[in-house]
Amino acid sequence: MTRPNTLSVGIIVWLSSELMFFAGLFAMYFTHRSVAGPAAWGEYAEVLNVPFAAINTIILASSSITCQFGVWKAEKMIPRRTGSLFNVKKWGMHEWYLLSFFMGAIFICLQAVEYSELIHEGVTIPTSSYGSVFYITTGFHAIHVIGGLVAFLLIIGRTAVAKRFSHREASSAVVTSYYWHFVDVIWIALFFIIYVLR
Repeated sequence: MTRPNTLSVGIIVWLSSELMFFAGLFAMYFTHRSVAGPAAWGEYAEVLNVPFAAINTIILASSSITCQFGVWKAEKMIPRRTGSLFNVKKWGMHEWYLLSFFMGAIFICLQAVEYSELIHEGVTIPTSSYGSVFYITTGFHAIHVIGGLVAFLLIIGRTAVAKRFSHREASSAVVTSYYWHFVDVIWIALFFIIYVLR
C-alpha cells in the first residue's frame, strides 16, 4: 500500500482552513448587505463595471486551464519545452506555468485599474459599508492571487536550478496547482455574489 503524499495532504488541510476564512468573508458580505438594505446597497453596486470584471474573471479562470496543462507536463516529467516556442504541443511545465503567471499578473493589474475607477466614483472604505466589504473581500483574494504568483516563480526557479527534474519537483508543481485552482474557484464565487447578484 502506498502512503499518501504528506505535502499534498498538508496543502489540502491548509486549503480547508482557507475555505473557512473565505466563508467568513462571504458571511460578512451578506450580513452587511442585509443590514444596509437593498436601496443603499444597490446604489453603490450600480457603479460596478460588470463587463470589465467578467473579462478579468475569464482571464483568471483561463489561467487555471493553462496551469493544469503544466501539471500534466510535470506528471510526465517534462519540465521544459522540447521544441520551438511557437509549438505549444512541445511546451513543458515551465512554459505553461509562466503563461499562468502572466495571466494572474494581468488579473491583478486589471483589478488595480478597477479599484482606481471605483475610488474615482466615490466607492471607498470610509464612505459606506459596501466599500468596506467590497475591498476587504476582493482585497484578501488579491493577496492570495499574489501568493500564487510567488509560488509559480518559486516552482519555476526551483526546477530551473535543479540538476534533474525529479518526483519531488513534480509534486511541488502539482500542489501549487491545487492552490491556484482554489484561488480561481473562490474568485468565481466572489464574482457571482458581488457582480451578478449585486
